Amino acid sequence: MEINKERGGFAYWKQIIILLCSGWVTIWIYRSALSPIYPQINDSLGGNISDTALGSIASFYFLGYVIMQIPAGFLVDKIGKKKVLIPGFIVFAIAAFLISQAASITMIYTGSFLAGIGCGSFYGSAYSLTSQNIPKDKKSFSTAIVNSGSAVGSGFGMILSSFLVIQMNLPWQTMMYLSTFLIICMTVAFALVIRSNKDDVAFQVNEARAEEEIGEKPKENVSLSTLFSLKMLFTYVLYFATCYAYYMTVTWLPNFLGTERGFQGVAIGFSSSLVAFASIPGALLFSRLADKYMHKKVTFIVVLELLAALMLLVTVQASNATFLMIALIMYGFLGKLAVEPIIISWLGENAPSVGVGTTLGVFNFFGMMSSVIAPTLTGSISDATGSKVMGFYIAIILLAIGSILFLTVNAKKKVN
Repeated sequence: MEINKERGGFAYWKQIIILLCSGWVTIWIYRSALSPIYPQINDSLGGNISDTALGSIASFYFLGYVIMQIPAGFLVDKIGKKKVLIPGFIVFAIAAFLISQAASITMIYTGSFLAGIGCGSFYGSAYSLTSQNIPKDKKSFSTAIVNSGSAVGSGFGMILSSFLVIQMNLPWQTMMYLSTFLIICMTVAFALVIRSNKDDVAFQVNEARAEEEIGEKPKENVSLSTLFSLKMLFTYVLYFATCYAYYMTVTWLPNFLGTERGFQGVAIGFSSSLVAFASIPGALLFSRLADKYMHKKVTFIVVLELLAALMLLVTVQASNATFLMIALIMYGFLGKLAVEPIIISWLGENAPSVGVGTTLGVFNFFGMMSSVIAPTLTGSISDATGSKVMGFYIAIILLAIGSILFLTVNAKKKVN
């Protein structure tokens, strides 16, 4: 079947992998750029901003992001990925530039919220593209490659922010100018590479015919009963816990290392980036194994989640920098970016194939709700106790609860 070939001989699904990986790099350079330089932002705005208020910068971004998940997923199914992604990234670029011009914390909140709205167009579009275009036997591994863009962007965002702003004493707005430029480049790339809705529909029709020829039975339509079945609901809970731990760590780890563990200068960004970079080999390894042992995906998911929780526990309990760094590297290797491709692949096998964008939107909505809560809650805990350690403990407990619930509902299904 040649429907997945491109005129130049380079398969469309491979172009999609490169494009979407680059999209995550761009998003995560923006997402991770501000947290290492909260003190510099604070100083530029008068120096009297609390940790709760600084943590709310990330919360406003994720609030906009979460609000867009279900509408964006619905629009992806109705009008196509291209028509959702391009306007979204135009809003994203405007928002990043607005933050660079901010003279108050309120203006930063406004820009962050708009950036979240713009980025909210990406998730449903991206994983609808992977679900509908990548060969089935390569989906987990290909999704891991796409997700590795998150790790690369997060790592580079922290390193560049720490180096350019903290080490080189450039204005903190420098990172927003860089983000704006990258976002514009990605918008152009989306316009050039992604198929129009008409071509995309033609591809899906051909794919459906091919599946009929080999005797595959189409899945049921998407409905409230399938979206919110007990199995799906506990998957959302698990993803909520996974995202809570990750976004709490991404938002506050640089500050935690600097204020509570004595790290200084570029060492803060470099140490924090290890979580992201360590996730790349973890994601590629475990997704490859999950593709090979497809009937063991639930086991992979639960074991990785529990081990990630254990590594976070070691992080806060570590008595010296060496143990702390080892725990951070292992959390990256085993954590969200490593397990997420397997969860998405599992979801694709158990969720309705019709309305993929809507299903992914609901899934990501519940997961990303945690990213609204975690930064502000951890900041509030820090203001009240003088430490962010309790924030780590909350993340650990949520991971354990989510894993147990997910395992219980899937084990029950096997017994039945």
